[in-house]
Amino acid sequence: MSEKTVSADSGSTLGTLVNLWPYMWPSDRADLKARVVWATVLLVAAKLTLIAVPYFFKWATDALAGDAHSPPPLPAVLAAPVMLVVAYNVIRVIQVGFNQLRDALFARVGQHAVRQLAYRTFVHMHRLSLRFHLERRTGGLSRIIERGTKGIETIVRFTVLNSVPTVLEFALTAIIFAVAYGWKYVAVVAITVWLYTWFTVKASDWRIDIRRDMNDSDTDANTKAIDSLLNFETVKYFGNEAMEAERFDRSMARYETAATRIWTSLGWLNFGQGVIFGIGMTVIMAMSALEVQAGTHTVGDFVFVNAMLMQLSVPLNFIGFIYREIRQGLTDIEQMFDLLDVKAEVVDKPDAVALGVGAGKVEFRDVRFAYEPNRQILKGISFEVPAGRTVAIVGPSGAGKSTISRLLFRFYDVQSGAILIDGQDVRDVTQQSLRAAIGMVPQDTVLFNDTIAYNIRYGRIDASDEEVRRAAELAQIGSFIESLPEGYDTMVGERGLKLSGGEKQRVAIARTILKAPPILILDEATSALDSHTEQEIQSALDLVSRDRTTIVIAHRLSTVISADEIIVLKEGRIEERGTHAALLRMGGLYASMWDRQREATEAEERLRIARETDDMGVVVRQRTPEVI
Repeated sequence: MSEKTVSADSGSTLGTLVNLWPYMWPSDRADLKARVVWATVLLVAAKLTLIAVPYFFKWATDALAGDAHSPPPLPAVLAAPVMLVVAYNVIRVIQVGFNQLRDALFARVGQHAVRQLAYRTFVHMHRLSLRFHLERRTGGLSRIIERGTKGIETIVRFTVLNSVPTVLEFALTAIIFAVAYGWKYVAVVAITVWLYTWFTVKASDWRIDIRRDMNDSDTDANTKAIDSLLNFETVKYFGNEAMEAERFDRSMARYETAATRIWTSLGWLNFGQGVIFGIGMTVIMAMSALEVQAGTHTVGDFVFVNAMLMQLSVPLNFIGFIYREIRQGLTDIEQMFDLLDVKAEVVDKPDAVALGVGAGKVEFRDVRFAYEPNRQILKGISFEVPAGRTVAIVGPSGAGKSTISRLLFRFYDVQSGAILIDGQDVRDVTQQSLRAAIGMVPQDTVLFNDTIAYNIRYGRIDASDEEVRRAAELAQIGSFIESLPEGYDTMVGERGLKLSGGEKQRVAIARTILKAPPILILDEATSALDSHTEQEIQSALDLVSRDRTTIVIAHRLSTVISADEIIVLKEGRIEERGTHAALLRMGGLYASMWDRQREATEAEERLRIARETDDMGVVVRQRTPEVI
């Protein structure tokens, strides 16, 4: 299937339909092509059948009126007026049947187009850079995709199932009027259709701007609602429920105003269409009535003209409806198409190959990187992590520690220098093979709102239940899971909030154990935990990192004492490097950081002991009178 970018630039309906055509006529689906062909055949058959309906109405009327000019030569079984009435209704039923069968055949084609474009958008979202996702608004993004997929379905369905039959019916009506009643009738019909279409297009274009305002308000309201619900605890901590409700209501008030304007403008549009068609119908019916009085037309002709005009009103109304829906569909999907037009910041080279991991040596060579041009983060970083060894990276906040892990994962590309794994530049290999070779235990573990088993198995989706249990035991969380009523089928809640920080970290460690990567990154994996939990988690991390090339990014220096080398970053540069003991002897930045943390730890311990002593004293004082 074509990967051509779908675009709604300048609201070009034709251009969008051209780009959508590969989804409506998929090159790799002969069955769907056959459905399109048969739907078209039924479409034509339905219109030809529909044109016959007014004729039977005319013949039945003339037969009942005893007009000598009617009916024309017909099979004997249809000559009686009653049979003409029956035939009239049978033809209408057949026409409805053709339409419904057409819709049923085309349903799979339309839904296939929706599915393919929705899938493509979803895949594209995951291809975009971390920068895009850090700046995104989750609620607004989901709303854009939701409206976009609905807009695609609208465009596909109304273009094929309504535009073509409407044009065909116009052509047949014009031919019939020209042959049977002369050019004057055709002229009135043509002028009526032209005025109707012109007014519809102008009014619909005016309403599109209102629709955009409504969509923007809807997106903003949904963004605020999702953001507030995702941060439910924070809202409660600060008692800001009223403020959040007010922010949401302000967005909904803008939506209410725009939605009211949409419905009001629709009323004016429908009224204008009714006036134009009513005037045209009045003129033609008056012309036919005069001819009946003059004896050049029968009553059946008068009825026939009326029936044809009434049938014409349906596709005329559809012209307005189709244009309106397609234009609104384009408005709904233009933001979705804008997402498809966002270029991925990090892409594989055309000749990229899979990463070949041998020993697992990692090397940074004079790496320079900036998120923004005027804010340099890494300023010529060079270091090496030998295969199977552990290197820790520490330093003050903002020194660039976490940036190193993001660059190694290739969430961003370096501006200069190179990052190599076993001598291979990470920019020369595929992103999938690179990330398959690296395991990550982050500081903030976010879990999927699914079972514990699902979250552990996420490390290797084809792992067996026994392998999942083994990974959980190695991460020292197996016994906890087994103690739960639903065991590994326990749901962890949104972002894993039903689990404690230590439990989530153990799940993350189990997930990484299951992945079994040759290279491991521990990005401040224990900094958010209490000292007791940190010690338990640290023992599990030591087990995971054994015999693996490991980069530890840490805030608490007590977790990196045993590292083979410690690199101290300051303002994007390597300030010091060496073992824990060597850095302490140097008496530099690392030593001062160690002293401050040690003093803070000792102060916390003294405070804890003092509180426990005070609590015991309070208990004694409370119980003394009872003893007496």
